[in-house]
Amino acid sequence: MTTPNYSAELLAVVAKVRTNRGKILVKHILEHGSVSTEELESTYGLTDAASAARDVRDAGVPLSKSSGRRKTGRQMAVYTFGDPSLIRGDRFQGRRSFPTGFKKQIIEKYEAKCALCSTPYEPRYLQIDHRVPYQIAGEASEHGRNQSEYMLLCGSCQRSKSWSCEHCDNWREGRQPAICEKCYWAVPENYTHIALKDHRRLEIVWLGADEVTDHSNLKSLAVKNALALPLYAKAALAEHVRRQNQG
Repeated sequence: MTTPNYSAELLAVVAKVRTNRGKILVKHILEHGSVSTEELESTYGLTDAASAARDVRDAGVPLSKSSGRRKTGRQMAVYTFGDPSLIRGDRFQGRRSFPTGFKKQIIEKYEAKCALCSTPYEPRYLQIDHRVPYQIAGEASEHGRNQSEYMLLCGSCQRSKSWSCEHCDNWREGRQPAICEKCYWAVPENYTHIALKDHRRLEIVWLGADEVTDHSNLKSLAVKNALALPLYAKAALAEHVRRQNQG
């Protein structure tokens, strides 16, 4: 297999990768043209290919993902370098850390609550996340960060958002910020789609002894009606809304 010749511009941005797992991924692609999750596992013992790929993209390296088959026949990811035109000046210079003062401002602005599930957390358990993914819109310009472009997410919601965004066609191909700006993952309070699908989503967390009791009672009713809890809760809400509209 002939290894592609990479441009000096691409090699320069590849050199910005800082994490060991990210370096492993780009080194293999440089030497072989591509790398699969199976190769990362068997050759390097790297079992979290998705995080390695995220590190590479965060450093500014355009990365494409396609599907392949393991020796067992199961599906796997195969990574190659993407379109060099996606290396765009200040848009991709690697994710910068947030100053302590800026994080404090965001915590105060959103009252230390996750933007998706509305659950209050100690600030250390919340992450500042770009409403429009960094890989789509890049980092803030030299004019500074706008607080409205960021949100607070708990670890669980952040992982859900990452998975959904990375499987969205706009992430894979279009990369248009305007599409992301109308997505649930960017503006859960006022959205028109979820990763380009005509879906709606509601995150609910039951807190404290009384609410946990409510959740247990709800679960018991779901079991009694032979329905999965989310389906029962959705049906109960639909019935409540119907009665309210009739009354």
